[in-house]
Formats: sequence, structure tokens, C-alpha cells
Amino acid sequence: MSVTPAQVKELRERTSAGLMACKKALEESNGDMDGAIELLRKRGEAKASEKSDRSTGEGRIGISGRAVIKLLCETDFVAKNEDFIAFTQELADKAASEGVDGVKAYFESVKGDKVQAIGENLVLETVEVIEGGSTVAGYVHSNGKIAAIVALEGGTEDQAKDIAMHATAMDPLVANPSDVPQDAIDKEIEIYKEQLAAEGKPEQIWEKILTGKVNKFCAERALTSQSFVKDPSMSVQEYLGDATVEKFMRVTV
Repeated sequence: MSVTPAQVKELRERTSAGLMACKKALEESNGDMDGAIELLRKRGEAKASEKSDRSTGEGRIGISGRAVIKLLCETDFVAKNEDFIAFTQELADKAASEGVDGVKAYFESVKGDKVQAIGENLVLETVEVIEGGSTVAGYVHSNGKIAAIVALEGGTEDQAKDIAMHATAMDPLVANPSDVPQDAIDKEIEIYKEQLAAEGKPEQIWEKILTGKVNKFCAERALTSQSFVKDPSMSVQEYLGDATVEKFMRVTV
């Protein structure tokens, strides 16, 4: 008999089995939902639903073009599996070509089959497509758990990749010193005041000391003013020359 998309959708929601498996089960059961569920259980294809509540503390990050995704799984063993790594990159490529909504829809359409094949719950936690800048590149650390993507105005792809590598290693808070949030500065000022009081510094010199400490804090937390990890003799901005950092993202598992 003819099976409707609505029936397939309902069966998939109830079992988390793959689309084709649901369609086949419904056809074999002549559209009987309970019969289709029983068929899927007998074949072991409905087990994915039992995995959907498991915690996902491991995973991997993928970058493609301007897109970055984070795919989570349950164990580090699976995170290092070649099929999982390939699926992560497939999702990143899909995000780059079809956007956030496109990759999310694709992931939902294949999740049941992938969970069944891999044997663990999967969660597509992060999908971002970075905007702005004329030059974009990313870097994923060898363990797949830390990555960054950088958009430059000007510069070269190699420079963008170098800065992404730097951001992965140094964990900057913002792109430029002027971008450091005031609440972060205020917290540091309170800490510095307690330190100055404990040291017995006279209050009339606090303002000058605090200004210096805040400037140093902002410089250390801003990407462009940090010492460039590949050549600490210069700052990131000095390495970039006339190019500027329009935006960056750092993602971790």
C-alpha cells in the first residue's frame, strides 16, 4: 500500500529509526503503526530511541569555508572513530553550502540511521556561519576538540589560518582591546582594589595603578594585541600588518 510522509514522520518520531527503515516497515505492515513499530524492534532498528536521552559529553568540531559545527557523542572512543569524523566533516560541508537551517534539517533526516550505526546518541550542538571579512580560514586542533575560525578584512588565507591557530591556543576573549566588556573590566578592578588594599598601597595612587592594570588586562585578553604565538616578538596585529580582524569564533568540546 501507499505510505504517506506523515505516517513515516510519526513512526520516526516514535522510534528514532531511519527514514527508509520506517517507510519499509510501514509498507510491510500495510500502514499499521503498531505493527511497523514491532517490525522495527525485531530488527533492532528502534533502539535509537533508547539512546536519545543519553548524555553527550564528547564530540568533535568541523570547519568548512565560513561554517563551523560541533557534533557531540557519548564517548571519546566514538569521537575518534573514522565514520564519526567523516560525518562531522560532512555536516560542516553541508553547513557551508546550505546554511544553518539546511544542515540542521539534513542532520535530523539522517540522525536515526547514524545513531543506529554508531551506537550512541548524537547532538548537533553548534552550527555557525561566520559573516564579514574578505578572507576567512579556520583551524581545528589535532584532537578535534578545539577550533577557531577567523574573518579578516584584507590579508591572506594563510594569515587567517595562522590567527585561527593562535586563537585556538591562546583563548582570547575579544578581537580588540576596546571590545572587552565593561562587566569583565569591573570585576578585574574589584580584584585589583582588594589586592592594593591588602598590599597597603595608599589610595591616592590607586587610580594610576588601576589604569595600568586594566590596560594590561584588556591587551592580554584581546586577540589583536596578544603576542603572536608563532612569533612572540610581535603582536597579532603587527603580524597582520594592514589587515584587520573583523570577527573570530573559538569553539571547544
